[in-house]
Amino acid sequence: MHKFLFKHIDNSGLIVFRIIFGLLCFLESVGAVFTGWVKHTLINPKFTFTFIGFEWLQPLPGNWMYAYYILMGIFGLLIMVGYKYRFSMLMFATMWTATYLMQKSSYNNHYYLLSILSFLMVLMPANTYASVDAKLKPSIKRFSMPSWCKWVFVIQLFILYTYATIAKLYPDWLDTTFIKILMRGKANYPIVGDLLQQEWLHYFLAYGGLLFDGLIIPALLFKPTRKFAFFVSIFFHLFNSIILQIGIFPYLALAFSLFFFEPKRIRNIFLKKKEFYSANEVITPKHSNIFIVIFITYFLVHIALPLRHHYFKDDVLWTEEGHRLSWRMMLRAKSGNANYRVVDKATNAVTHINLNDYLTKKQQRGASTKPDIIWQFAQHLKQDFEKKGQSVKVYVKTYVRINGRQPKLFIDPEIDLANQEWHHFKHHNWILPYTSVDKPSK
Repeated sequence: MHKFLFKHIDNSGLIVFRIIFGLLCFLESVGAVFTGWVKHTLINPKFTFTFIGFEWLQPLPGNWMYAYYILMGIFGLLIMVGYKYRFSMLMFATMWTATYLMQKSSYNNHYYLLSILSFLMVLMPANTYASVDAKLKPSIKRFSMPSWCKWVFVIQLFILYTYATIAKLYPDWLDTTFIKILMRGKANYPIVGDLLQQEWLHYFLAYGGLLFDGLIIPALLFKPTRKFAFFVSIFFHLFNSIILQIGIFPYLALAFSLFFFEPKRIRNIFLKKKEFYSANEVITPKHSNIFIVIFITYFLVHIALPLRHHYFKDDVLWTEEGHRLSWRMMLRAKSGNANYRVVDKATNAVTHINLNDYLTKKQQRGASTKPDIIWQFAQHLKQDFEKKGQSVKVYVKTYVRINGRQPKLFIDPEIDLANQEWHHFKHHNWILPYTSVDKPSK
């Protein structure tokens, strides 16, 4: 284990990755401002649905979230050039994770991945070459890094893609039901819109995606298949970028290829003036055993998190319990229609809530289909009426449709959600069971 983790290898891949990573952090942050994402997600809403337990994390008032994201973009540029690297990386990681936790309306596995990677990058000796830090302080200049700096990314990706593969092994993916629904929304795309509606393409995408997720990491690690796997990755991720429009993730995923190719090849392409390190020394740091325990524990946690939905009642596709932080990516189309009814405890007067008075359209989708957001909105309504001097009950009647099937009643309409507790590791009985075997409606 010591040799595996602490043998030094050439650091060209990490140095180039830092430059690309910083650039992508900049583009993601500034892009969120200029595409209107910050406005629609963090400024326009009257309140945000945070991760439960992080209610104290709220967007800055007024238009200050624009400045917040611009500042994150500046830290991205500092990461790219390697100036005050660890501070800049830590600040970006903290700020990005804060915005990730303060809103769930735009939950995305890629945002979660960027949060993880940002904190991992804080630990990396990624500024020891081709950086302002190394220019200002030549004593930190290095041509090597311990092997764990490579393997932490490889193992993280292997976990991600493995769980993404397993999650796709369900009927609506295998018979292309979900792919068909997904591509239906792309029918108006110029040039390729009609092509995306072809049944043969749906099967190609479904099984191609399944094979890609399951085989890409072994194929990149295995030298005879590495080049082929890389070119397949380029096609796969560019398709996702153009058709699915999922931000920087396709380019970040391609950047990870730097850790699979021989360091000498990376150095010869990107850093020709850099001295190549080939000594392969094993340099064991102090407290190495503690490091190994932390290393193993970190990955055990990431292996365990995606398994937790098996301990909840019913199917995660329906209940959403255990869905987040589990690499369950692009798996289902879910829509709902919710009615919130507030009952005054003293007078039994009933108020039917107009969701437009409280929520943006994006928030309304979550407040109709996701039990944690439904529960949180019930709590918000309770607090809102308490400010008016009313003690109330909140009942929700919502019908949810998955992958085009007939809508099913999702939440028990006879249970007062305003006075229910939230449990992170326990099934909520007010989520009604999904027992339908209906075929998707035409």
